[in-house]
Amino acid sequence: MLDVKAGDEASFDLLLQKYRLPLVNFLFRMVRDAASAEDLAQEVFLRVYRARKQYSPSAKFTTWLFRIATNLALNSVRDNRHRRMDVSIDAPVGEHEVPQELPARSLRIDEHMIERDRAQFIRHAIAGLPEKQRVAVLLHKYEEMDYGEIARVLECSESALKSLLFRAYETLRVQLAPLVADTVAPRAGEGRPA
Repeated sequence: MLDVKAGDEASFDLLLQKYRLPLVNFLFRMVRDAASAEDLAQEVFLRVYRARKQYSPSAKFTTWLFRIATNLALNSVRDNRHRRMDVSIDAPVGEHEVPQELPARSLRIDEHMIERDRAQFIRHAIAGLPEKQRVAVLLHKYEEMDYGEIARVLECSESALKSLLFRAYETLRVQLAPLVADTVAPRAGEGRPA
């Protein structure tokens, strides 16, 4: 980013190539609409480019980038709250893209359906969290940011962030308790004495 500030256009292209996909995926998980996520990502990079002369490396570039993205996403969610969408936060960005997941072993069709339902249940629980809690969980679990980075993105103290994450994970623990109970129960035909 310092090279971009100095006027190196090629460096901006490198930033765009490196961070576009993670940013679009993060924004998609926030707004749950592929077109909106693309538009927001474009706006984020436009703001980064416009602010290049004023950029000062007081925090990591990714922290600054995701702060801009978070603010735009939260504003978009607030503005579009009247529109309810039932889209997966883990769905691929493109219509015809398929998530690249390699199963540990071949799943039977019933196991595949159970896993799909489980993933959908988890996504709905995360989507139901209050905005800041959802952002904190997505940055922590999906973007693998540390507490300090997330606190800077959300513009709060680390202790406030830890409290926010605690409340989010406690809510998720309660909402996802049925899944834990299901995994403890033996599968059909397994582990039961005759």
